[in-house]
Amino acid sequence: MSVTDYSAKNSILTCKRLQGATDARQRPESHTSVCEQADNKADVVPCDRLPKSPPFVIPIFIAHQGCPHQCLFCNQRSITGASEGMVTAQAVQETIRTQLAWPRRYPTAPVQVAFYGGSFTGLDLERQRELLGAVQPFLATGQVREIRLSTRPDYVTPEIALFLREHGVGIVELGAQSLDDRVLAASGRGHTAAQVKAAVACLKEEGLQVGLQLMLGLPGDNTVTALASGRQAADLEPDMVRLYPCLVISGSPLAELYHQGQYQPLSLNRAVAMAGRLWLIFKAHNIPVVRMGLQPSASLEKTVLAGPYHPAFGELVLSRIFFNQVRAKLSSRRLHQPHRLTLAKADESIYRGRGNANVKRLGALGLLEGVETVFSASQARQTVQVAAIAS
Repeated sequence: MSVTDYSAKNSILTCKRLQGATDARQRPESHTSVCEQADNKADVVPCDRLPKSPPFVIPIFIAHQGCPHQCLFCNQRSITGASEGMVTAQAVQETIRTQLAWPRRYPTAPVQVAFYGGSFTGLDLERQRELLGAVQPFLATGQVREIRLSTRPDYVTPEIALFLREHGVGIVELGAQSLDDRVLAASGRGHTAAQVKAAVACLKEEGLQVGLQLMLGLPGDNTVTALASGRQAADLEPDMVRLYPCLVISGSPLAELYHQGQYQPLSLNRAVAMAGRLWLIFKAHNIPVVRMGLQPSASLEKTVLAGPYHPAFGELVLSRIFFNQVRAKLSSRRLHQPHRLTLAKADESIYRGRGNANVKRLGALGLLEGVETVFSASQARQTVQVAAIAS
């Protein structure tokens, strides 16, 4: 069993099991696998590890609180649309009560309280206790199943992981962004790839689920480094992944570099292609990608200066992946014989693409000649069947 020493908050700590994930059967019953409900259905990616009914997530925004660094790409107020006002325990409880009273699409789905927008474990310990304590009454009555939060990898220690588990936290998302040290340094992240791996190990030691957030197109990043980061992330066996293209946000240090001509963001087409290749890496490891692209908001759209922003970025990625899958299947069929192309009814949108672009491309390639397309409610998602039609 390997032991890795790493520093967090200027102290040297020890964390075991850098490699390998905790067996799901060893996890506490309250921490069984669940993934967050995405705000845009197009960004929910089919995967065997996703639950049949997604949890009901109650978001609490602590915008930029607990963050010790100003990363080049970040302006949390623009990204989340939230102010930097101090969230009180009373406000947390009022939000929970209000949203528990809302009608739900899945009434029996588990309820999660999620702290978003900052580095939760970077807050003072008493402040963490205050916020987590506000949720405890709802955990005790069973109205809330668990707490989820996001934080920095270098602000996770064995002691912190234990503290979180004891206070009802079930899922921790780490803002890894990259697992290339040069990219991390160029982006002003203030942590290393080794600290990401150590944080994942610490959280898994306590039976917590782990999400990893990766960003594409950071300063110093390219296709090679991004895919290498994806493979390393998959090797850590997280329970879920989010993929975000790097955007130039007004008021961020990256905006200055962009105006000075020292940073060029990815084009939308390249970002979609890169995200698609990463999606395939995680799919091969049966790791769900629960979101691709930032959640659209009016405040975000007003402050994006440049970069591959699209309100349905995830759908663009899935559509590209599906197009390649269908094209490969149709290309392998015998010509001059009628065939039936069968797809899941739920996949019709990503098959067609924006403005029916995928269908037009397949037609231009001559791949739809003599092909009858059928959308079946019984067909499994993300599967393609091509069968000859008997004459």
